[in-house]
Amino acid sequence: MSVDSLLEQTKEVLREVLPETIEVTDIELEGPHIVLYTKQLDAFLSGGDLLRQVAQRLRRRVLVRSDPATLMEPKEAETAIRELIPPEAEITGLFFEPETGEVSIEAANPGAAIGRQGAVLTELKRKIGWVPTVVRTPPIPSKTVEEVRVHLRNHFDQRRSFLKKVGTRISRDRLDEKIWARSSSLGGYREVGRSASLLSTQNSKVLIDCGIDPGSDRTPFLSAPELLPLDSLDAVVITHSHLDHCGLVPVLLKYGYQGPIYTTAPTRDMMTLMLLDAIKVTSQEARQKLYDSSHVRDMVTRTIPLRWGETTDITPDLRLTLHNAGHILGSSICHFHIGDGDHNLAYSGDVKFERSWLFNPAVNRFPRLETLVLESTYGGYRDVQPSRQQASDEFAGFVSKVLERHGKLIVPVFAVGRSQEVMLVLEERMREGRIPRVPVYLDGMIFEATAIHTAYPEYLNSQLRTQIFQQGDNPFLSDIFHRVDSSQMRMGILDEKEPCIVLATSGMMSGGPVMEYFRAWAADEKHGIVFVGYQADGTFGRRLQRGLNEAQLFDNGRQYTTPVRLEVATIEGFSGHSDRVQLMNYVASLDPRPQRIILNHGEESKTLDLASSLHKRFNLESRVPFNLDAVRLV
Repeated sequence: MSVDSLLEQTKEVLREVLPETIEVTDIELEGPHIVLYTKQLDAFLSGGDLLRQVAQRLRRRVLVRSDPATLMEPKEAETAIRELIPPEAEITGLFFEPETGEVSIEAANPGAAIGRQGAVLTELKRKIGWVPTVVRTPPIPSKTVEEVRVHLRNHFDQRRSFLKKVGTRISRDRLDEKIWARSSSLGGYREVGRSASLLSTQNSKVLIDCGIDPGSDRTPFLSAPELLPLDSLDAVVITHSHLDHCGLVPVLLKYGYQGPIYTTAPTRDMMTLMLLDAIKVTSQEARQKLYDSSHVRDMVTRTIPLRWGETTDITPDLRLTLHNAGHILGSSICHFHIGDGDHNLAYSGDVKFERSWLFNPAVNRFPRLETLVLESTYGGYRDVQPSRQQASDEFAGFVSKVLERHGKLIVPVFAVGRSQEVMLVLEERMREGRIPRVPVYLDGMIFEATAIHTAYPEYLNSQLRTQIFQQGDNPFLSDIFHRVDSSQMRMGILDEKEPCIVLATSGMMSGGPVMEYFRAWAADEKHGIVFVGYQADGTFGRRLQRGLNEAQLFDNGRQYTTPVRLEVATIEGFSGHSDRVQLMNYVASLDPRPQRIILNHGEESKTLDLASSLHKRFNLESRVPFNLDAVRLV
């Protein structure tokens, strides 16, 4: 449907559904939404199910906002907010979003800000015109979240213009021919790293993930003819913020991609943190930068955040719904509805089908599902991990052994996910007196990543939310944790005589601050290093796991050799990936069961093994494509 036809249809539906007392002053296409502006916002929203009726008739997502003429100036509105909301609410921040006509109010006591049966917010909305939403003040302030908000406010006009262009592109006419669809493998197939897949129809091209290989810096096949030119892409969808899935998104923008990026809000913020840190690490190691900070800022401007369970048109013939993948904060399974129900496809990204210390298990129920693209990191026959409790006990035992001999312990971690789970285990065991109480230093992005977790409590599991926000017991704020915020502090830790624990990035020891601690302590057998996450082939971490006796290291550009005498351990069970049993159980529990499964994100032997087992057990088509292969879906 063309833009003009869609706008005319919208006007006709509004004439049929809305009472004469409600006037719509303007209609705009904004990204995937139809936006209605009205001076009678209260009447519209309180008028039963008017909005739902309009959305159902149009079969599009519809937003209603106050006419800009009814909005009080932000400075005046702030004064009114602080006058109407009682002091006991303890307002800590106000964030006006002109593009939505909303104002977010951060308060230590949200209940007081909302008022009895929402009375305070109702009066506030009537007085200032803005739609107020109240969120609890994050226990740990996040610099990244604040900078993202400031950037979006400062680039309001640019973003609004961009969203209008996206809305126009989504609403273009479809080609009048029988629908076809295929999934092309551009990276991460029969390997781990550089994940990238292209979903194509006769009307659309959507790239799912665009990552880098942490072991070799290999990139996806971005020169593949079906992907070029980059500005022919309709959308980029990111499953989560690990660099093997998002590390090259700024490169797409650098070389010509001008469209939207869909993901969850926490993934957007985590991506921003990870990508900016990657620039810093690259500079420190005197490697060539693939992009700069301007491309990351452009990414933020072009990102359209979606909530889990929110179905959105992203092209003329594709609808996207994100669902919890259980892997890290904001990680998503991407469900695509193709055409008019012609096919339904889900990309799992990295998936965890088990309740963890941080997250609920991956979603396994979909309205329809014919094809699933499933990760297979631990898909091998012998890839069975211990339970979280067993992993916690084994980890605590190794920690105690190192500390009791007056050693120091290095824990290489990914800033997102594993580090927070390790923090929870250490806090609990030290609080209960089950391991010696020593300082735990957080180096790299860990502290800031933890702050972003607390900014999005709705993405954590219910037990942890209750512990933090209702019981007032926030394990992340324990006094055992110390943020390493300078090179001077790091040097002091390296020279420290007493036992301690260091959680440091990067998780695969492919650079970052963890290497500083390894260089200092590798030659002393009383120290230890424990891996709690996946180590890809070619990474330094994998070589250590395999028994490396001597390490070739660099210090200020000088290469030297050091013996590796510290004790090396690997604790399975902390992984954010499903193991073999969980992957099989996930497929067994899917509702509905797909007809076809395409496997990716796994070493070749593991992927082939899992494919064979899935076919034998469930009698479904299982495919293991090579990179640059394409699988026809319809």
